[in-house]
Amino acid sequence: MTRWFQQSLQVRTEGRGILDITPLVAGPVARSGVEVGLCHIFITHTSASLTITENADPRVHDDLEHFLARLVPDGDPHYTHTSEGEDDMSAHIRTSLTNSALTVPISSARLVLGTWQGIYVWEHRWRPHDRQVVVTISGEDIR
Repeated sequence: MTRWFQQSLQVRTEGRGILDITPLVAGPVARSGVEVGLCHIFITHTSASLTITENADPRVHDDLEHFLARLVPDGDPHYTHTSEGEDDMSAHIRTSLTNSALTVPISSARLVLGTWQGIYVWEHRWRPHDRQVVVTISGEDIR
């Protein structure tokens, strides 16, 4: 029989940047009782996203941020949605170009991630925010 488990996580960001949430997501996976299955992670915001990326060298995160800043600059004069400041519309575009949801396999009741992979919230706004991440786990308990 398929088991389902869901938990909402509150994540406080420090402003624009990439924040490791791998340990936060691993907790519900361990508590779910699912031995083999899938972990779906969803962020309920339009100005922050999720990514799986390198967990060993923080320069990777700096390079990702610098690339996206060139691709989607703050304060572009063509933006009309600017009610919350120069980073308002650029944050929405950044989120649309990246991921609002991720799915990671579960094996042996643990997330299946590569040696150098971690799960991250990517904050696209300049100021700190409280973000909600919903973790939904489904699969089999084959113990």
